[in-house]
Amino acid sequence: MTVSSAVRQARRQGIAVAVATGLYGVSFGALGVAAGLDVWQTCVLSLLMFTGGSQFAFVGVIASGGLAAAPSAIASAVLLGVRNAAYAVRMGPVVGGPWWRRVLAAPFTIDESTAVALAQDEPAARRAGFWITGLGIFATWNAMTLVGALLGDVMGDVRAYGLDAAAAAAMLALLWPRLRSRQAVAVGAAAAVIAAALTPALPAGLPVLVAAFTAVVVGWTNWLGGRTEHRA
Repeated sequence: MTVSSAVRQARRQGIAVAVATGLYGVSFGALGVAAGLDVWQTCVLSLLMFTGGSQFAFVGVIASGGLAAAPSAIASAVLLGVRNAAYAVRMGPVVGGPWWRRVLAAPFTIDESTAVALAQDEPAARRAGFWITGLGIFATWNAMTLVGALLGDVMGDVRAYGLDAAAAAAMLALLWPRLRSRQAVAVGAAAAVIAAALTPALPAGLPVLVAAFTAVVVGWTNWLGGRTEHRA
């Protein structure tokens, strides 16, 4: 595959993931207003926080405890947002360029943009995938947040539409071809099982961090990976 075709493929993947993920913003808009936030407050959260899991954790705690629960809501959101700092370390070389470019990339360093970028083999395709996905999700997520906040009562329970499943399916379709070795399967399976098992028992954010730590340990120790032969 040539560099230009790899870049085009990365762009197509980025657009597909951006649309699937951005549409789920309507759920956040509706849930934010239902939790007691104004339309503008809900939209500002999407503009400034822009980490889906953290946003849902925030409004979830607010919905259960009102404004008095704001400190707990902030703590839950921060726990979920910690993973983006780890992504930034990995994405630094991908974004490249002067320091200010990496600063500009920080708000768009999220699960999806990182996944699309790392799914590519060419450096140019990785950069294209990162920026297309990050900017695309930012635009669609904020637009759909406004739609959900304005039309939440009319739409009813937006969670019944399954938009969260659409976003997850897009990510799975993107990452599935990368599971070519026992090591990759072991990392994914271990992280998924641990996150699912801990979700009912731990506060929002902690299962994700524990699963991420598990993935790092499994990958670092190269369990089931065997020996890697390097050819000159």
